[in-house]
Amino acid sequence: MKVEVFALCDAAVDYAGKLSLLGAFDGIFAREAPVLHPQCAIAIRLRVARGEEGAHNLQLALIDADGHRIVPPIGANFEVRLPPQRESMAINLVLNIHQLKFDRFDDYAIDLSIDGRQEASLPLVVVQVPPHGAPQA
Repeated sequence: MKVEVFALCDAAVDYAGKLSLLGAFDGIFAREAPVLHPQCAIAIRLRVARGEEGAHNLQLALIDADGHRIVPPIGANFEVRLPPQRESMAINLVLNIHQLKFDRFDDYAIDLSIDGRQEASLPLVVVQVPPHGAPQA
């Protein structure tokens, strides 16, 4: 299995096998903590081959710089079945997240594992911005 797309974005949708993304980002900016991000999505596009047919498990972990999970693990089981005329195909997965809370400004990561093996990781930084009019370093 190959990860073709793994993105954190404002919104994503799978429409008839087409993965559409809006506003991919890797940073959240706020004046004070805790930071509550109202809505975002994780978009994943996997390329699967004939030899990978069958049941699979996907896990997402949102972790802080110390490796601690900041939300419960997110998992999904999925089945791969290719049409007879295809040797590979893409599978799109979209996870919508609401009210994501960060207790402190820090570096974070979103780790993607498939069948217990880490396949990709996205960096995410939550940064404090100075109050309006304050000098910036």
